[in-house]
Amino acid sequence: MANNQYGNSFSRTTPAVLNLLIINGLVYFAQTMFDNGEAALTGRLALYPYNSEPFQWYQLITHMFTHGGIAHILFNMFGLWMFGSMLEKIWGAKKFLFFYFACGLAAAFAQMFLTNSPAVGASGAIMGLLAAFAYLFPNTELFMFPIPFPVKAKYAIAIIAAIDIFGGLNPGSDNIAHFAHLGGLIMGFILVLYWNKTNRETFF
Repeated sequence: MANNQYGNSFSRTTPAVLNLLIINGLVYFAQTMFDNGEAALTGRLALYPYNSEPFQWYQLITHMFTHGGIAHILFNMFGLWMFGSMLEKIWGAKKFLFFYFACGLAAAFAQMFLTNSPAVGASGAIMGLLAAFAYLFPNTELFMFPIPFPVKAKYAIAIIAAIDIFGGLNPGSDNIAHFAHLGGLIMGFILVLYWNKTNRETFF
């Protein structure tokens, strides 16, 4: 039942997800056109530590639409389309967008207060989507690179969380914002648990 429901849900891209995909694509196109020298667009839109000179409040939002390369944006947008389409169909556009940006902001605060590095990308928000998906559809099988066989969503999220915890505590040269991932994931779990427990519809 879960697999059929999963497959049917991705037959069409939902409106909020489609708009997010378009905005991310337009921002990435602008990055490729206007990144140059000290006035580089990416440098202005990226999220910097809150106590650093380059930090601006708008970076809490703009970093979610800014990416560090073609592979980075393609991977994130695939995750947004795959998990976001399902969740928007369940929750509706307003509730989905609230969830998406709440996870993205949680990721931003985790990155700002737990690291000293700038960050770009929608990965924190996408991790929140994956957390919600794993909670709602725990036994749905996903293919997760580099594992060559399908893994149930509940195990996939556990593996990813473990990798991010290890990577966050042992920073290296992988250039991944592990604490931002964890911030988005934790917020995603908190929201979906709360909504599922209370069936809360206020503001939506």
